[in-house]
Amino acid sequence: MTEHPRRNVESFNLDHRAVAAPYLRVADRKVLPEGDELTKIDVRFCQPNVEHLEMPVVHSLEHLVAEHSRDHTDAVIDFSPMGCQTGFYLLLQGHWEVPAVAELLAATLSDVLTAEEVPAANEVQCGWGANHTLSGAQDAARRFLSRRDEWEQVMA
Repeated sequence: MTEHPRRNVESFNLDHRAVAAPYLRVADRKVLPEGDELTKIDVRFCQPNVEHLEMPVVHSLEHLVAEHSRDHTDAVIDFSPMGCQTGFYLLLQGHWEVPAVAELLAATLSDVLTAEEVPAANEVQCGWGANHTLSGAQDAARRFLSRRDEWEQVMA
């Protein structure tokens, strides 16, 4: 096995061959100079290097979760897709542990399943408004939710 140098980005130091998606994990915590804490959650939908979400699904989930998660908490700062298309990073204000994040995501993804449209999926509010699929996002949310009992098991 080739030894890889330690990197500044936390996820680059994670052995992606050793994880078992779907899962949630605390990827980072930061305490800001004024004492505020941030928690970054790795929300992994797909097994790395085996499967991925298509870009319209990623894009639609980003819009849907970013919008609907804020109906459940004011702590959401950002919900960003991973470039590898296997998941997202959820950035939260405060100290969060995985069980509480699981509750937040379960409620949010339940909202996704009943959504009638992808929020802001138009050329006025989005940089690529035509690149969305509500049904694809709902299918991905349904699959992720169906495996909720696995979310806290990160390593294979």
